[in-house]
Amino acid sequence: MSYEQILVFTEGAVGRVQLNRPQALNALNSKLMAELVDALQQFEANPAIRCILLHGDEKAFAAGADIKEMADQGAIDMYAKDFISLWDAVYRIKKPIVAAVSGFALGGGCELAMICDTIIASETAKFGQPEINIGVIPGAGGTQRLTRAVGKATAMDMVLTGRMLTAAEAKDAGLVARVVPPEAYLSEAQKMAAAIAAKSPVALQLAKESVLQAFETSLAGGIHLERRLFYMAFASEDQKEGMKAFMEKRKPEFTGR
Repeated sequence: MSYEQILVFTEGAVGRVQLNRPQALNALNSKLMAELVDALQQFEANPAIRCILLHGDEKAFAAGADIKEMADQGAIDMYAKDFISLWDAVYRIKKPIVAAVSGFALGGGCELAMICDTIIASETAKFGQPEINIGVIPGAGGTQRLTRAVGKATAMDMVLTGRMLTAAEAKDAGLVARVVPPEAYLSEAQKMAAAIAAKSPVALQLAKESVLQAFETSLAGGIHLERRLFYMAFASEDQKEGMKAFMEKRKPEFTGR
C-alpha cells in the first residue's frame, strides 16, 4: 500500500513510521490514522521486524486530532464513524513500539504517544491534553493512560486546565523514559529501538504483554500472568539459545521461535 500522510522505513530489524503532515503539525485525521494502523499491522506481520519506531518531525510529534474534520460532526456521526477506534488498533500491536517526540504531543497526539511502549523526548517536547479548551474531553484514553502514568493530581491539572508539561516535567512525572537534546532525540530513539530489536522476539512480546497487564488487573492477578508467561518462554528456541549463549559467554542469535 502506498501512503500519502506517513513515511515508512525499514532499518534492519526496526520498522520506522514518520507522521508526515508538517503543514498541519501532524494533526491526526482519519486518513493518517488509517495509514498508520495499516503500516503498523504490516510490520506486525513481518517476522524480520522486531521493534517499531514512531515519530513526527522537529516541530511536532502530533498536535492533536484534526479539529477541522470533527468540528461539524454530531454525536451520532462520531459514534457511527468511531474514529477513535483507530487508536485502539495501535494498542493491539504486539511488537514493542518506541515513540520519539519532539515539539508538540497534544490531545490525540499525546494519547498516541502514551499508547507506545516507551517515549524518548526532545528537550523541546510539550505534552498535553488541551481538549477542555475547545469544549470536549480527551477521547482516546487521555484521562485513563495519563492518570496511570503521572497520577491523579497532575492528570487533573492537565485535563482540567489544558496545561502542557515540558519534557523535563514529563520525565519527572514518569510519562517519558529519557530526555535528550533536540538534535539527538531521533538518533537516541533509533538506538533504543535497535537495542530492543536485538532481543528475543518471543520474550519481547511476552514482556510487553505482562507489563501492560499491570494496568488492567490486581497485583496477584498480574503476578500470576507474569509467572505463566515466564514459564511459557521455556517453550521457545530463543530461551534455549539465550541461556546457552550466556553460559558460553557469547552473543545470542535469536530467531523468534
